[in-house]
Amino acid sequence: MNRGFIQDLVATITSRSRGFAFDRIGRRVEDADLSALAHDILGVRGEASGIALADALLGGYARAPAQQRLAFLKTLAADFGPDPIRLEEAVARYLGDRSAEAAAALNEASEPRRQELLRRLNRAPGGTEALVRMREDLLLALREHGELAVVDRDFVHLFTSWFNRGFLVLKRVDWTTAANILEKIIRYEAVHTIQSWDDLRNRLAPGDRRCFAFFHPQMGDEPLVFVEVALTREIPEAIAPLLDLERTALPATRATTAVFYSISNCQAGLRGISFGNFLIKQVVEELKRELPSLTTFVTLSPVPGFMGWLGRMLKAQEADRPALDWRELATLQDPGWSTRPAGTDQNQLREAELAAAAWYFLEAKAGDKPLDPVARFHLGNGARLERINWRGDVSANGLRQAGGLMVNYLYELGAIEANHEAFVQNGTIAAAQAVRRLSPSASAIGSRKRATPASAARRT
Repeated sequence: MNRGFIQDLVATITSRSRGFAFDRIGRRVEDADLSALAHDILGVRGEASGIALADALLGGYARAPAQQRLAFLKTLAADFGPDPIRLEEAVARYLGDRSAEAAAALNEASEPRRQELLRRLNRAPGGTEALVRMREDLLLALREHGELAVVDRDFVHLFTSWFNRGFLVLKRVDWTTAANILEKIIRYEAVHTIQSWDDLRNRLAPGDRRCFAFFHPQMGDEPLVFVEVALTREIPEAIAPLLDLERTALPATRATTAVFYSISNCQAGLRGISFGNFLIKQVVEELKRELPSLTTFVTLSPVPGFMGWLGRMLKAQEADRPALDWRELATLQDPGWSTRPAGTDQNQLREAELAAAAWYFLEAKAGDKPLDPVARFHLGNGARLERINWRGDVSANGLRQAGGLMVNYLYELGAIEANHEAFVQNGTIAAAQAVRRLSPSASAIGSRKRATPASAARRT
């Protein structure tokens, strides 16, 4: 019995159940408000009527205006926490005997009722995708309504289980893939915008290009995350040659290097649920199986936080800055700097920017981790910061976010686990000596009384 038949059967039962499903005061479920439906879902025992109520709530939420959706999310925060009486009784019992049974009862009583509500909503046809969309609304609302953080914690707790690696399906996306999926690849590409169908074909059709995506059985044709790969014979320094529509394709069997040049998360409602680390490692395995000639696995990555950090440093007190050529670095804020002819001025700027970038990657921190989000991701996966490329991306977005910089992170298969452990346990950043030599010495950064870049950034 295949999954499609089961889904059709559930949908049929739901449709029929909707015809006799009423809320507690006798209204048809389509007419009940979202809060009343939520309470009824937790109170109903029948499987069919429970699914019908869940389907009605999710449908009503999808049709509701923004203010009504926000009101429902606030109701989840205020009215669907743990049962206080049950929790007090469980606490008293545990304090009385501290047995394993009492601990289990306390754990069960402390679970917010929201979690059980979300589980039951997930049983409705299309429930998983509907809840992902609901969390998109929640994340937007969190910016102004901090009380919703308790609801988000429950979403994250459940999504971490529901989108466990064991449930994800890796698929290759190529030029023969269904058009509706290809359209989503165009829409979700978050690193290097796909300009046209010809651009997409150039990334998928040639023999030296690959694209892989994770899918979830309950999300249909919606990709969760995808990675674009270029097969080359060297580690690239710039993105433009990889995306050039006029380039000559390399026979895949001659490639020695796999370049991960774009990783895009597709579902805003799954923010914070990590898939990319699993994706890269499984794609490496797939590529090694297909092409044994591949010996080097490397990224060509953006540096999305560099110019923001640089702007904060330029506004900070001199004593709070590392010892860099700040007069030269200030020219990066001039939109026309990249069009100046090559020469001495550009060479000085190149040296200044590479030194600043090395310091940014090796020293600038958010807590005890690198400030740059892409660096945190790849270093946390066990990669090594291999090379910083000046003018690697001179697109408008590349100049605005990174001053034209791009970075290579090397996934050296024999060192991934050791790099990961050193980073997680001690915050150690694996970096090539060529990168470390670019950074000014720690003694030039300032006295112990001077503020760290992170503190200076917070002040500005």
